[in-house]
Amino acid sequence: MKARIPVALVCALAGATAFPAAALADPDEAQVEVTVDITEIREPGVLALTVAGGAATLQENGSDLLIRRFTGTLPTVTVTDTRTLDEIPDGSAWAVLGSSSDFTAAGKAPIDASHLGWKPKLIDGGDTGLVSEGEEVVPVLDEPTQPGNNVGLVDQELLVSTYDAETVTGGSYTVNAGLNLHTPADVAAGSYKATLTLSLFE
Repeated sequence: MKARIPVALVCALAGATAFPAAALADPDEAQVEVTVDITEIREPGVLALTVAGGAATLQENGSDLLIRRFTGTLPTVTVTDTRTLDEIPDGSAWAVLGSSSDFTAAGKAPIDASHLGWKPKLIDGGDTGLVSEGEEVVPVLDEPTQPGNNVGLVDQELLVSTYDAETVTGGSYTVNAGLNLHTPADVAAGSYKATLTLSLFE
């Protein structure tokens, strides 16, 4: 973007007054130096979420007579913050939350999202120690590993967060998660799909 600074010079002649020849030969002169500082246009920083791939495939692993178990890995999620301190409200925090739809297949009963769990794993949290992974959420068929965490990814569950956005700005932080789908042993065979939605909040 080019900045245009118009400068208008106006000369007004009132009448046709004749000046003596001597006055025209030796005019008085004065000079004015005009300066201006044009600063570079700076784009504002952003807080952004990216995912390295749009799909995750689950493979059967560890099934028994009562429960069929399927595991996989969430593609790497990156949170990047390029904002300056002036652009971040005091006391700001950010978090990535995830929730899943039900698994569906043509002509089959859906598998409720509560059967899908995850265990977040921080890959790169920077040097501050202020970016942390979320807690494990286990499928509804499992015993809880922490009080009340066997609910599956029905509601928005924490993947990664910081409570001090000002301190961690200027960096990129990565996380993934182990995915676990546990269903009853008599689940109908089929090619099931679900959508796992990740949202970045501040």
